[in-house]
Amino acid sequence: MQVEEGKILTGRITGITNFGAFVDLGDGVTGLVHISEISTAYVKDINDHVKVGEVIEVKVLAPDKKGKIGLSIKQVMQEKNKGEDVPKPKFEKKSRVPKLPETDLHAQPADFDWFKPKNEELSFDDMLNKFKQASDEKMHDIKRNMESKRGSGRSKSNSY
Repeated sequence: MQVEEGKILTGRITGITNFGAFVDLGDGVTGLVHISEISTAYVKDINDHVKVGEVIEVKVLAPDKKGKIGLSIKQVMQEKNKGEDVPKPKFEKKSRVPKLPETDLHAQPADFDWFKPKNEELSFDDMLNKFKQASDEKMHDIKRNMESKRGSGRSKSNSY
């Protein structure tokens, strides 16, 4: 049997792996249909599209020097449906960010209870001191965290 690039042949599926399907083309010639060449739609599981023992038409992609033959079912389907519009698979883009509940878009920060200070009678100096104290605490936590990641400060070569 002559195997030439671009030729459409009929074969029987002899084995299925997670990366493709092996097809017996006859006369002891076997080729591989890669998972990307199974269908025009997304192929998650090859077993959903082909079965062992099934007779299919394949297009020869490229026989290489080692004797491996690349085959395509997808290109045969595309050639048969050239005049027709083949629907492309539709993928839903899923957002990784959870959708927040709808809120009033014109709300001001002062409208939220959590934004209001607990004691509205604080003077500017009191608010400034409160901010400075919170800032110092955060900086202290950051420094302590960085020191714990660096280690105890002594070199490993000095330990016995």
